[in-house]
Amino acid sequence: MKPLNTILLIDDDETTNYLNHRLLSRMQVAKDIRVVTDGEQALGYLTNAYNATKDNPVPDLILVDIKMSVMDGFEFLDEYQRFEEIDKAKSIMLMLTSSASFYDLERLKNYPDVKKHYSKPLTEADVREIVQQYFN
Repeated sequence: MKPLNTILLIDDDETTNYLNHRLLSRMQVAKDIRVVTDGEQALGYLTNAYNATKDNPVPDLILVDIKMSVMDGFEFLDEYQRFEEIDKAKSIMLMLTSSASFYDLERLKNYPDVKKHYSKPLTEADVREIVQQYFN
């Protein structure tokens, strides 16, 4: 498999970011893995990326946590919906969560940009499934 250009991890948990970054790097899934720690940072990153800022390449894959401080995953998704469809189509978005509450999973159905949710941290099987399903 040809590696993705860029993955954007959005999570405020340092341990999860470390584990996910390490796994994705070890599996050589992407040339570039960016990490931001809240929804506001992610929106700033994506605004620059979609406006063709060289410092912020458009991510092929966005992995966003539900529970974060400053701006949580659902608040991020509310704002993300305002991006142009042509820009959103450039990225696959998946939700990462340690909370598999029925309420959160039902609420995710209101966000068509989110293709699927995964428990965190990612596993090798998760990564293989993501690559096969969305980037094969």
